[in-house]
Amino acid sequence: MKILTIIGARPQFVKAAVLSRCIVNTPNVEEVLVHTGQHYDKNMSDIFFEEMEIPEPKYNLQIHSKFHGEMTGKMMTEIEKIALFENPDWILVYGDTNSTLAGALVAAKLHVKLAHVEAGLRSFNNNMPEEINRILTDRLSSLLFCPTDNAIRNLANEGFNHFHEKIVVKTGDIMLDASLYYSAKNKPTHLQLPSEFNLCTVHRAENTDDSKNLNTIFESLNAIGAETKVILPVHPRTLSKIQEIHPDYEKTFSNIVFCEPFSYFEMIWCLQNCKFVITDSGGLQKEAYFFKKYCLTLRDQTEWTELVEHGYNLLSPIDSEQIINNYNVLTSLQKSFDEELYGDGHTGEFILNKLIKYC
Repeated sequence: MKILTIIGARPQFVKAAVLSRCIVNTPNVEEVLVHTGQHYDKNMSDIFFEEMEIPEPKYNLQIHSKFHGEMTGKMMTEIEKIALFENPDWILVYGDTNSTLAGALVAAKLHVKLAHVEAGLRSFNNNMPEEINRILTDRLSSLLFCPTDNAIRNLANEGFNHFHEKIVVKTGDIMLDASLYYSAKNKPTHLQLPSEFNLCTVHRAENTDDSKNLNTIFESLNAIGAETKVILPVHPRTLSKIQEIHPDYEKTFSNIVFCEPFSYFEMIWCLQNCKFVITDSGGLQKEAYFFKKYCLTLRDQTEWTELVEHGYNLLSPIDSEQIINNYNVLTSLQKSFDEELYGDGHTGEFILNKLIKYC
């Protein structure tokens, strides 16, 4: 069995690493990794692959820094050539990036079976490009790996029970596998951070591309940081946008500690040692839960609705008063974190067994 895995953003590499470790120990299964280059990252170097124990991609397309349509089209052109040459049994995609959609469209056009890890997730906000990507990818997939019961219900509500060619299974979350594996590595960190801090990330276009929203977020973070410093590994796009509004941003927001983007091991260390998580990222919401930290999400919706339903995650509209009030609510929460919302940490093995079964 040959699997052509399409990845383009660093979180997808971390997820793919879980399955890759399972594949290398399985006879008669070959994986071909394709890195589209969607998220260019200077940390995506040989050292990164070595530390993360990730196989180096056979193909690196270096397609990045383009508008959505052009990026997706160029990815499709190159992925199609690779798929025709490699002749895989499966094309495997993760999540909701343009790389995901490009891989899905190529699979559909070439009649190659498509498997989607993290299927069924919905924010119900079609203004998010990620929402469009995940909806279309699910509709094109043959084998849909759903991390949660809510994801399965979303597909049922969209009529997937009537699509007899679709196989929908609940897997648990593959990021839990990664978090357990890499946190056990106990990599040392050289970060010089306060003894008590909140971990924050801001990168969603709806927050960064709206100067009013971005200013509101940073003013709120600065107010929160007056009590407990806010550590912000700043995304390049976010940095350029805040510099436009406040050229002297570090002085203006003196309670925020601006850092270069963290490595995955540095992020794990911060998750283990922070007080709370504040983010607009989907993946970090889950990882906060994995490391037993409450999360304030700077969005009106989330794909990970079970975290909100069980009281581990608070959504907040972009309003200073509401952000600060919701943060104060976090400080009073007391829950056990003992539910198994995302499986038992063996999602990679489960997914590989299903790929073999339905090959």
